[in-house]
Amino acid sequence: MKLVRYTHDGVTTIGAVDGDRVVALKVLDPSAPASIRDVLAAGPTLLRRLEQAVRDAKDGVPLARVKLEAPIPDARKYLAIGMNYQDHADEAARAGITVPAHQLWFNKQVSCITGPFDPIVKPRVSDKMDYEAEMGVVIGKHCRYVSVEDAPSVVGGYFVANDVTARDWQFRSPTFTLGKSFDTHGPIGPWITTADEIADPHALQMKLWVNGELRQSASTGGMIYSIWEQIHELSQVMTLEPGDLIATGTCANVGIALGKFLQPGDAVKVEIERLGHIENTVAAEPA
Repeated sequence: MKLVRYTHDGVTTIGAVDGDRVVALKVLDPSAPASIRDVLAAGPTLLRRLEQAVRDAKDGVPLARVKLEAPIPDARKYLAIGMNYQDHADEAARAGITVPAHQLWFNKQVSCITGPFDPIVKPRVSDKMDYEAEMGVVIGKHCRYVSVEDAPSVVGGYFVANDVTARDWQFRSPTFTLGKSFDTHGPIGPWITTADEIADPHALQMKLWVNGELRQSASTGGMIYSIWEQIHELSQVMTLEPGDLIATGTCANVGIALGKFLQPGDAVKVEIERLGHIENTVAAEPA
C-alpha cells in the first residue's frame, strides 16, 4: 500500500493511493490513526484491513487534484549513512576524502524535511548546494539490538529522498550535520510504500536528473552496507521508533564530483523503481 499525506481543499490528511486516486483513511475507517507513523506502528493487521477497504472504496479524489506533502513531517530521527556505494566512495577517495572503515553515520536535523514537490532553498551562505539521490527507509516498530536477520521485520516502508547538501558547510567541521540540515534540504516522498510491497529493496533502480540531464543512475544493490546491516548497526546504539527515517546512501556523480552545483531555477528529480519520484526546484533564499 502507498500511504500518502496530502492537502485537498485546504485540508491536510493522510490516505492511500489507489491508481490515479487518493482515498482518505478516515473515510475508510473513522478509527484509523491520524498520522502515517501511527498507522505503521499499529502493525500489519490494520494495514491489511485498510488495504481491503481501499479496494472496496467507491470514493476518492483524483491524485492530480491534491498537493502531496512530506509523508512523515515530524520524524523524531532522520539518520543518514555516508559513502555507502562503492562508486561514490571511490569518487570521494579521488577527491582526497578519507573513506571510513566502518559505517559513517550523521544526522539530518528533522527541521530540514520538506515535501516531494516543494522548493528547496539555496542558502545565502552557501555556494556549493548539491544533490544526492537516496532510497529512504521508515522504521515501523520500537526496536533495539536488532540482528541483521531480524531487521526486515522492523521496516515499515520505503520512500524516495534527496539528501540535499551544502558542501562548503559539510566540510568546515569534522561532522556533517550542519551541511546536511539546512531548511528544506530534506525532500522526501512522494509517499510511503509499505514494506510488504517491496520483496527486495536491494534490487531497485535509482536515478537523478538535473534539468532533464541524467546525473546519477545505480541499483540499490550497490550498497556497501545493506539496509539490514544499517539497522543492526544503529540499533546497537539507540532505540529505533516508528516513523524514524534512514537515508541509505547515494551513488556516484554527485555535483561536487562533476563540478556542477545547484543554482536557483534548477529542477532536481529523483526516481526509484516501484517507489515513485520526487521533483524539487531550487529557489533563492530571500534577502
